[in-house]
Amino acid sequence: MKQTIIDTIEQHKKTFEEISIYIGENPELGHEEFKASAILIKTLLDHDFEVEREFCGLPTAFRAVFDSGKEGPVIGFMSEYDALPEVGHACGHNLIGTMGIAAGIGLSKVLAETGGKVIVYGTPAEETKGGKVTMAEKDIFSELDVAMMVHPLDNNMKSGASLAMDAIQFEFFGKAAHAAASPHMGINALDAVIQTFNSINALRQHVTSDARIHGIIPEGGKAANVVPDYAVAQFYVRAAKREYVNELVEKVKKCAEGAALQTGTTFKVSNYEFSYDDMISNDTLSEAFTNELVSLGIPVEEIYEQRDGSGSLDMGNVSQAVPSIHPYIKICNEAYACHTHEFREAAMTDQAREAMIVGAKSMALTGYEVLTNPELLQKIKAEFNRMQ
Repeated sequence: MKQTIIDTIEQHKKTFEEISIYIGENPELGHEEFKASAILIKTLLDHDFEVEREFCGLPTAFRAVFDSGKEGPVIGFMSEYDALPEVGHACGHNLIGTMGIAAGIGLSKVLAETGGKVIVYGTPAEETKGGKVTMAEKDIFSELDVAMMVHPLDNNMKSGASLAMDAIQFEFFGKAAHAAASPHMGINALDAVIQTFNSINALRQHVTSDARIHGIIPEGGKAANVVPDYAVAQFYVRAAKREYVNELVEKVKKCAEGAALQTGTTFKVSNYEFSYDDMISNDTLSEAFTNELVSLGIPVEEIYEQRDGSGSLDMGNVSQAVPSIHPYIKICNEAYACHTHEFREAAMTDQAREAMIVGAKSMALTGYEVLTNPELLQKIKAEFNRMQ
């Protein structure tokens, strides 16, 4: 039956490649991915999936189900398809979205024999207000036994950790005045922002090595001769564990509070993007995926352990609810970083599309192992329960 999965994905390889090209050439920002979600949904419908559109109230999200009608595990695949501002699909989501549906379609063809169910989730806006966060908050993923997705990179890499993250915004309110004629009449909101940055820079000396605090000033005034009465600072606060992020956020808020006291401003705190939890990779499931990569011809010595997680993923929120993996597949020979023009171009090459097909096959074959090997599933769940 594994050969059936491989043959199915190969049979529809041209379609999957065309989808990845189409999404890549039509980049859409988070929650605006109408073209991408439409072509992914159409393809799933063509393969007899039942699709719920606008899933969880998100206009470009979907939940696609292929149910064997028999008892068995439930396998979940994630599709991402949002682009980045200015650089388009520089994180390769045109490949990720296609891999998710290709894996689901491939695995669906053997469910009549294995039993169980396959669910493909269309998860918009991973780069900002991640759709998986909304779904996790609604306890959607508790219906799954395992969850998987594969991300493009410059190397093959096993699933590993990611950082929990909060996106914190501070708005400072002061009083405008002529900066030369009557500066004493003004209250400088930009000064409060600068003091906040200075305080956070001092805080960085006293955080654990996994922590990251970095920010920008999206609003700092309109003219140099006017005391700014409004200024905004935005920060990402990250760490290896959610509990420590929560602790750091409170310290960062104190930095802003002190800056407001020093400058005489008032301030408002908000989250400008969704919070992401840390990724808990299931090593048992990850090993099963790696074994399938090797079976497809990827040399084991070219599959690396992941470096310490430095980014943040809404897949982390999924991993808190269900055994999950987020491995990486090599799409280029150069060490291009994600979110760059170079990586965007790499994600549109023949090499990238070949890797996409390998990633889809590996996920589908891993799903087959979970469906047909009760002992494997028991080990996966036992590990997940230990990590909670």
